[in-house]
Formats: sequence, structure tokens, C-alpha cells
Amino acid sequence: MNQSILVGYVSDERYVALPEVLLEFQRPGQSVEARSRATGAVYADVEPGPWRITLQKPGFGAKSVAITVDPAQPHHFRLLSDGLFGYAWPKYVRSGDKSEFRVHSVEAYKLELYRYGWKKELIRSIGWFDEHGPRATMQITPDGDYTRIGVEWNKVGYNNNPVHRQFESAPTRSGLYYFHAGTKSGRAFSFPWIVAPAQPSSKIAVLASNINWNCYNSFGGRSNYIHCAEFPATPTVNARQDLDRYTDSKHIFYDREDYAPLSFDRPEPFNHIDLDEQITDPIEGRQACHLAPAEWRLYGWLEREGIDFDLYAETQLHDGTLKLDDYKLLITHTHPEYWSRQMYLELKDWVFRRSGKLMYLGGNGLNCEVEFNTPTSIIVRNGDKRKQHREKLESRMHDRLESEACLLGVVYTDPGAMTGAPYKVVDAEHWALAGTGLKPGELFGLKSLHMRCPGGASGHETDKRTPNSPQNAYLIARGTNRDDGGAEMIFFDTPSGGAVFSAGSINYVSSLPVDDSISKITRNVIERLSRSL
Repeated sequence: MNQSILVGYVSDERYVALPEVLLEFQRPGQSVEARSRATGAVYADVEPGPWRITLQKPGFGAKSVAITVDPAQPHHFRLLSDGLFGYAWPKYVRSGDKSEFRVHSVEAYKLELYRYGWKKELIRSIGWFDEHGPRATMQITPDGDYTRIGVEWNKVGYNNNPVHRQFESAPTRSGLYYFHAGTKSGRAFSFPWIVAPAQPSSKIAVLASNINWNCYNSFGGRSNYIHCAEFPATPTVNARQDLDRYTDSKHIFYDREDYAPLSFDRPEPFNHIDLDEQITDPIEGRQACHLAPAEWRLYGWLEREGIDFDLYAETQLHDGTLKLDDYKLLITHTHPEYWSRQMYLELKDWVFRRSGKLMYLGGNGLNCEVEFNTPTSIIVRNGDKRKQHREKLESRMHDRLESEACLLGVVYTDPGAMTGAPYKVVDAEHWALAGTGLKPGELFGLKSLHMRCPGGASGHETDKRTPNSPQNAYLIARGTNRDDGGAEMIFFDTPSGGAVFSAGSINYVSSLPVDDSISKITRNVIERLSRSL
């Protein structure tokens, strides 16, 4: 052996190239050492065929893998950085059911369970966790693109001994719960757990947008926004030089029909909430403003107002756990962008034929179809934007099924995106504004916790009526965002006795805890739509 061959590449959990990783190739009678280069490439003086390879790099978890070296098919080695991450699996359960907590830590950690209502409530201290072996609480991720199959934590070294695996039973009360993990050195990480009721206990059901969480989750190096179709052939060295979105002036975000799956079996760093964060604190960060940290503001507000509700994950509507006919009112909110066709058609039938009442307190909702290729992963049907623009389609859902304006009364449009502003009253006499004291043309929704797009309750992404909206979609108020991009707050009813109220703004829920007018309007609509027939 006198010539190096390309064995593969080494990258971290963000698919960023790792240089100076030490690799030892072993098989009977042979041991060969190699190091990864600046691009993460691994060249070694080895023959093609089976090898056991051990990888080491300070600051990352060491591991060994058995592969068949083939220069024509470079292997993608993946290492996990030292740190603290975790998730519950399943991430959503019914009360009384169990989830396993899967935590990655390189030191002993303490775990506590909280319920996130108007105040954070400590449910129980679960305890301290460590292992007898060195760094044995460190997780091992698979090689290759594990955003497709999941991180498979607790699979290695735990399946052979069930004592190592830890489970928690879901509390009796439905709601949003968080596990908080912390170490003596000061590391902290929190992760959500959606607890649905064992049996319906309210006439109001609320959906957490966990499909959206998955689409924005880039743990493993892919999301529906980063390498959405598939990984490139080599890991990223510098995003500004390597990614088409920065290097190609003609880059189109979605430009094909097929996209690789995205697994739910991954931690969700964007959903982390600091333990000392309170519900009336500003929502800081680029992603927190439209994911679980923002959604918490609705659940806490409902509790403050004494409004009982049952919380479900969106996927529980897809799998049939949530039966709409058990409820008078369904609330979806913040950013429910990705829905399955089955979910969409079931909700539309409920509203238009079975007298269901819907409150849509979000923006850019039901905009794109997803398919569950397995119970724990989805394929996002983004389609080709060039075709959608050419055919003047209103959304990705319109490309696959119909415009979501047919159901919600409004649909996302680009004007107003990434801005925040108050609403302006169009009809001060509408019952939704009763008791607010608002006058025609008056602004409301000036206060907001949304710090990515501050300025008011209309913002981040906003929806408006289109020719596909029901003809009786009535305009109550309109956001004052620039470029005539304000959200349209609308209401319409259906011949079956159903009804839809749409706020049309991602920012809306972030105003609920701090803006009196938004709070009063929301309460008015809930009371009217949840009223017994």
C-alpha cells in the first residue's frame, strides 16, 4: 500500500467539516493511522474492503464503526460535539402514557419536569443521572444523513440492558410540559413534551405545531430550509462559499419535486426555553418567536383567563388520536405551516359539513403538504417554485390540493414579511371587538413579545384574503405593516353552522399576554365559538 485513497468525510451534527480528526483503521494484523483534512476529507493508505475505524477528536465523542472502504462511495462519518441535548420519545403522548427521555451529556446531569402554564409549575424532580463508565451518558449518532432516520439515541449500549433506559409517565393534566436538564458546570437544556388528555375533558382542543417544529429543526445538518432536498456530496466548510443560497444569484429555494425525509427522532434546540424565562418576557432569538417558546404564550394566556382546553400535537390529528367531533372549537396558532392532506381534508369537512368551529391564530398556516412516509418521519412536498409562480398558485398546498384560503379564509403573501405592526380597526361594531372600546380606524395590538419582528401583533408572516377565500369572509381589522402587507383579521360562517376566525399573523399569539385589546378580542371569539349549540 503506497497510495492514499479517499475513504470519506468527517462532519459534526451540523454537517460542518471537522479537520484534524484522528482515525485508526484496524483489521487482523493491520493498523493504519490517518487524519481528516481541512475539508473533512479522510485519505488513508488502506486497501478497499472491510475495516473497523475508531475516530477521536477533542471536544467530540469518540466512536468506532465497521465499514467497507470503497473510494467510489465515500463514507460520511459523523461525530457529536460535547454538550447537553435531549428530547422525549415519543414527543407527544396521552396522559398516563410513558415517554423515554433521551439525553446527551458528557457529565452528570439533573432532570426536572415542569408544566408550562401562566406560571411554570415544577411537577417533579426526576433526579441526577450519570453512569459507571467514563462519558457513558454521551450519545452516539449514526453516520450518514441521520436527519432521514433519526439520531437513534439510547440504541447503542442501552438496548441490551433495560435498566439503563429511563421513562416518565405523563401527568394527568393535558398541556405543554418541559424537561429541564442541567449540570454542575452550568450547562442547561430544555425540551418540550406534549401531553394530550386520556379522554376529552374540554370542549376546546388546541394544536401544538409540532410538524412545523420538525420542518425547521436543523439538528443533524438538514431541515426544510437547510439542504432541504438532500445533503451535498461534501460537508460545509464555509456556508457563504459552499451553499447555493449564498453563491448562486439565480438560486431558487424549492426547485424540484422530491425531497428527502425529515425524522422527528431528533433533539430540537430551537425549542429550548431558559428556566428563568417568564411568559411575559420578550421572546428573543431568530427561531423561538414562531416555535414552541411562542406557542407557550397562548397556553399560559388560556390558563390565566380560566379557559379550559385539551392540548394535542398536530400529529395526533393526523393519526386519529384527536377526534374533532369530540370538540366544539379547535384552535391552531402561531405558525402551523405544514399539514398532511388527511389533516386538511378532515378539518375542512368538520368545519363545512359538521358545524365545527375553527380559530386560526397564526400566519402562513396550512401552506404546504407533508406526507408521513413512516410514523416518525415526513416528506415535505415543497414542489417546484418556478412552476408555482408560472401558474400563479397561492401556495404549495394550492399546488398539491387547493389554496388554504378555501378553509382559513386567508393565505400567506410576501408583502409584510419580517415586519411587525399593530392592526387597524375596519369594523368597530363587529361582535369580536365588543368591550374593547376600539373606534373605527384606531390601532390596537401595539404590544408584542415577538423580538424577531417587533412592532405589533401583525407580523413576521402575514395572511390576506384572495379570490379563493369564501365570499362571506368578512374583514374586521387589517395590519398596518409596510407595503400594504398587514394581516387581515377575518370571520366567516358555513352553511352547516361551522365558523372560522383567522388572525392571519405569526406575531398574534406573542401579543396575547401583554396586549389588552388582543386579549379581549381573542376571549370574545373563544366564548362565542365554544358556546354550546
